[in-house]
Amino acid sequence: MARVDYYQDPNAPQANSIVVAVTAFILDETGRLLLIRRSDNDLYAIPGGAQEIGETISETVVREVEEETGIRVEVTGLIGIYTNPEHIIAFTDGEIRQEFSICFRARPVGGELRTSDESKEVLWVEPDRLDSLNIHPANRLRIQHGFEERTEPYYA
Repeated sequence: MARVDYYQDPNAPQANSIVVAVTAFILDETGRLLLIRRSDNDLYAIPGGAQEIGETISETVVREVEEETGIRVEVTGLIGIYTNPEHIIAFTDGEIRQEFSICFRARPVGGELRTSDESKEVLWVEPDRLDSLNIHPANRLRIQHGFEERTEPYYA
C-alpha cells in the first residue's frame, strides 16, 4: 500500500484516523544509525510501525524493527511522543492518518540486516551521511532528538 506524507501543507487532506505507532532510534557499537528505505514512499526512515492488539508498546518496537530490518533489539528508553496534526499520512486504501508516533531508543542484540515488504533497503549509516539522504522532516526531528540524548522525552 503506497502512502503520501503531507507536512505543514495547507492542501493536505483531512485526517480520518489516529493509530498508535512506534519508531526506534538504534545505534550500533560504532555509532551508526539503523535506517530503512521505505517501500511505500521511497524515503529513508528509522524503523517502526503500528501497535497490534495484544502486545505492549515495547513489544511493538521489537517486532517492527525485526520485521523491517532483521535486527533484534532491546528497548532502552523513550525519546519522545510525536503527534503533530500538521503531519498527515494518506494511504491508497483511503485512510488518512494524523501522526501519532512514540519514538524509543533501542540497542541491537542480534540478527542480520535484511529487507522486507516494507523496506527496500536496510543499512547502518554514519551520522555525517544523514544530510545526504532523503528523510522526511518528522523523521529527521526524531533522529535529531535521539542524537541529543535528552534527559526528558520530547512531546508535542
